[in-house]
Amino acid sequence: MAASMGCLILLACLVSPLLLGGAVHGHPWPWGGLFPQFYDHSCPKAKEIVRSIVAQAVAREARMAASLVRLHFHDCFVKGCDASVLLDNSTGIVSEKGSNPNKNSLRGFEVIDEIKAALETACPGTVSCADVLALAARDSTVLAGGPSWEVPLGRRDSLGASIQGSNNDIPAPNNTLPTIVTKFRRQGLDVADVVALSGAHTIGMSRCTSFRQRLYNQSGNGMADATLEVSYAAALRRGCPRSGGDGNLFPLDLATPARFDNLYFKNVLAGRGLLSSDEVLLTKSAETAALVKAYADDVHLFFRDFARSMVKMGNISPLTGAQGEVRKNCRRLNGNHY
Repeated sequence: MAASMGCLILLACLVSPLLLGGAVHGHPWPWGGLFPQFYDHSCPKAKEIVRSIVAQAVAREARMAASLVRLHFHDCFVKGCDASVLLDNSTGIVSEKGSNPNKNSLRGFEVIDEIKAALETACPGTVSCADVLALAARDSTVLAGGPSWEVPLGRRDSLGASIQGSNNDIPAPNNTLPTIVTKFRRQGLDVADVVALSGAHTIGMSRCTSFRQRLYNQSGNGMADATLEVSYAAALRRGCPRSGGDGNLFPLDLATPARFDNLYFKNVLAGRGLLSSDEVLLTKSAETAALVKAYADDVHLFFRDFARSMVKMGNISPLTGAQGEVRKNCRRLNGNHY
């Protein structure tokens, strides 16, 4: 996420110069007051600190790359990219960690704690938890073999959480395609972003509970999803029974589960997309199907569009200026020691 990088950079220069610098032809960075150089003077080693600790975490466990990308996604889709997802339960705060999409599923919090502790040592009270999430997602993508992009910075951290928003706003594996598209559009994202960001499923694992209905009762008739390739479905059933084994893990990309590439899209074309939300990209819309095929054919196109969509997602309703705070501990508000 090195031969491909040269091509990616060339494409980005030609098509989207916003990915490569804080200003383009004298115009300021456009992302709502965020810009990549935000900490260049106040905490010049911030990016290096984040990158180093993410690299150590991914070296310990390759799956952590996907977990950190997902953490940023689940943060941004609830109240914007404000690190609300990191808050623990406390007086006045019901943690998003207990929501249906996150409970016993979202992970990587200890890595964020480690990064934040190192940043507080280097530059106390300076780098926000929300920016740590955005940087960690980019660094994880690169470490897994995917594209790089400049991360606009300057987000501040929320003063609250929303378990309701977490339950309602994050796209679910069994949502219909129109529902998924609607949830993206509420965040200012479009259909192309849906497909590009779904490509994050080229890495990581999913629990049996997220796809069991496809194996046994997809349409309420006691039958498996007909779009699943037969031998793939049989292999899944062996590890995901009708009952029990809810936490059994399966790779979202059977071919290269720890490498960020475009094989996810090739899998979807072959009926080997794990989740219903993967399969519907091919079967329920000509527009999304065309993008699946385009990305399956051209990894450089996918990398370019994924990077662009990640920048867009990272700009969902950020707190800036005097809004919110810069938490000293990402799990609690400043001055809150419950």
